Amino acid sequence: MASVMWKELTAEELRAKAAADAVVILPIASMEQHGPHLPVGVDTILCEGVCKAAAERADDIEVVVAPTLWCGMAEHHMAFGGTFTFDIPTYRAVLLALLKSIERHGFSRVIIVNGHGGNIAALAAFLPDFARETSLRILGTTYFTLAQEAMAPFMQDQVSVLHACEVETSMMMVLAPETVRTERLPEAFGMLGADLAALTRPNVGRYRPFREMTETGVIGDARRAGREKGEAFLNACADALAGLARDHGGAA
Repeated sequence: MASVMWKELTAEELRAKAAADAVVILPIASMEQHGPHLPVGVDTILCEGVCKAAAERADDIEVVVAPTLWCGMAEHHMAFGGTFTFDIPTYRAVLLALLKSIERHGFSRVIIVNGHGGNIAALAAFLPDFARETSLRILGTTYFTLAQEAMAPFMQDQVSVLHACEVETSMMMVLAPETVRTERLPEAFGMLGADLAALTRPNVGRYRPFREMTETGVIGDARRAGREKGEAFLNACADALAGLARDHGGAA
């Protein structure tokens, strides 16, 4: 099978993809702390891995995965170190520049696939502008919310993806097992008694850095992680995104 990764194709091959009206998947992620047991590149590794697996599964349509934007909105992790972050105007400008590059090369369909919770609000706010400022047909999604229902049966103590948690750690055991500090797993948990639903409840807004919420940088319990779970989570995410790509590829 030919590669689905933009960075591994030649310019000629990418011109052919554009001529075939390929769907471009643009992964956007983050570079931030993920507790004592995971590297700072978790969101970037997982988002690109899910996008690659989805593109390979949607082999009945033309799909290409653009290079992953590895920096996002991560101010809330800065106190732990190891983190990069954009401000809103810079993030918007960078994303728009990437989209306009894709547009100039003749592509017309894009799915922006987010892999970091801190990017969700910004992406939702940007989408109307991107639709106005480009001719692209753009969808935006966060892969772990898109696949939430399919992932739920495999979660032991969680009802959604948290941070450096059972889900993310399990998926890292599949996609980058050599980077998981398994000897640190016994201390990789945080906020176990908290009302985790309140973190995303849309009532009164207040910025809180992670340092105020969790000493370890973890929300959830990575001690529950396992490679078999990771395979199940990855399959659920890849299947959900492949379905979305097929729908977008067939849209008029």
